[in-house]
Amino acid sequence: QVQLVESGGGSVQSGGSLRLSCAASGPARNRGCMAWFRQDPGKERGGVAAILARGDTYYADSVKGRFTISQDNAKNTLYLQMNSLKPEDTATYYCAADLRAFPCIGILEARQDDFAHWGQGTQVTVSS
Repeated sequence: QVQLVESGGGSVQSGGSLRLSCAASGPARNRGCMAWFRQDPGKERGGVAAILARGDTYYADSVKGRFTISQDNAKNTLYLQMNSLKPEDTATYYCAADLRAFPCIGILEARQDDFAHWGQGTQVTVSS
């Protein structure tokens, strides 16, 4: 059973930075693909960044060059470093995991159903 717990959300001014963390537990083989999604109220949850166990990373165009996804396998923790934040980055951010690689490789088109495991979400608010 995989459990994911996000932390690190908060409020920041435009141009600021935040680092989100996702503490993971459960079999590592079920977490070969890990990702961050975000969702605004009334909108679909969309993929932001993803990372495979071997370290390959994938990003949505809207965050390339500003966000960095990483993982610390010794701590079983996934991170999302968010720099140069914009008001349009405001959303609830979710950590997700799956044992298959394809949801990460296709993160731009990934759907919520593509990932088996989800965290509860953490709110990020960016003010102008």
